[in-house]
This record gives sequence, C-alpha cells and structure tokens, in this order.
Amino acid sequence: MIRYKFNGASATELTPKSLQSAPVFILQVIQMRALSLFAETRWSWLLLAVSALVLDLVALYFQHVMLLEPCVKCIHERVAMFGIMFAGIIGLLNPKSIYLRIAGYGLWLYSAIEGLRIAISHVKLQFPSDNPFFDSCGMDPEFPSWAPLDYWLPEIFMPRGMCDEVQWEFLGYTMPQWLVVCFSVYIAIWLAVIASRLFSARKP
Repeated sequence: MIRYKFNGASATELTPKSLQSAPVFILQVIQMRALSLFAETRWSWLLLAVSALVLDLVALYFQHVMLLEPCVKCIHERVAMFGIMFAGIIGLLNPKSIYLRIAGYGLWLYSAIEGLRIAISHVKLQFPSDNPFFDSCGMDPEFPSWAPLDYWLPEIFMPRGMCDEVQWEFLGYTMPQWLVVCFSVYIAIWLAVIASRLFSARKP
C-alpha cells in the first residue's frame, strides 16, 4: 500500500491542517506524474524540436526579410538553438529508449546552458559597463575545422554584423535579452522534466 505524508503527518495521524493541504499535495503528485509520462511521448520531444526550429526560423526571417545582419554571437546563439532542436529529434526517434532520452536530455541541457551563456555575454557587449573600446567581437565564428558551418551554409551561419549593435527591440528588450529569456525557459523546463522523472522513479 502506498503511504504519503501531508505536512509530516502519516495516513494514520491526519490533522485538520494536513487534510487541508492534502488536495494541493495530490494535485502536485498528479502534475508530476503527468509531466513524467508526457516526457516519454513523441509529442513532448516534437514540441521541443518545433519550438527551437520556430525560433531559428524567426532569426532567419530577421536576417533575410528584415535585413538584420547577424553577428558572431547571433550565429553562436543560432547554433545553440539548433542544438536544442536536434535534442528534440533524438528523443523523437524513440522516447521509450532510456539511452536516446539521456542523449536528448544531455544535448538539450548543454545547448540551453551554452545559449544562455552566449546570450548573456551578448547583452554585456550591447550594454558595456566598463571600457566600451574593449567590448566588441570579431567576424570569425571560429567553427571547428571538421564542421565549418559558415562555409557549408553561409546564408545561415556566416556572420556579417557587429555584436554591440542594437538592431531590434520588442517591449524595450533587445534580441539577445529575449534569448536570455528563451534559454532560461528551456533550462527551467528541463529541470521540471528531470524532477518529474526522479519523482516518478522514487519508490514509496
């Protein structure tokens, strides 16, 4: 028989206070179990991949339709977003496979953390706090020799703008500031999914 404790009270010593918190606890259990089960479906991984793809398509719209030239940081952020998309594709192949899920979770977290780190550094370049003459970036994306993305797909990965230039704002926030929000949300969702998986795997 499964036993749960509400505010430290066992099933045999429930108090009015613990009974009041019981519905909230039960709702939390249901939500965690539902999220854990959803993480094993193809829909969850498809949603992850599609959301990242949409954000990259928006970036390409800014570049090729609105003619906003991407900088080196923009390209690196774009690569991080593609990493999240590929993480979704990995999980989509077989969400029941623990090995593919681990690979997908790993790439998802790594890409989101790297994207967040790059976006934060990009924001610092746009709003320098120290000597502005040293706050700049070059034009070389420095891709590894075994994956020169800027030569393979220059229309997507070739930087042509400057990192410290503010070309677009929405609700008072620049593009890298919104990317800080996006990557933070991806990390928060990853933490929620992993927490739900650990909660479901815990034996009562």
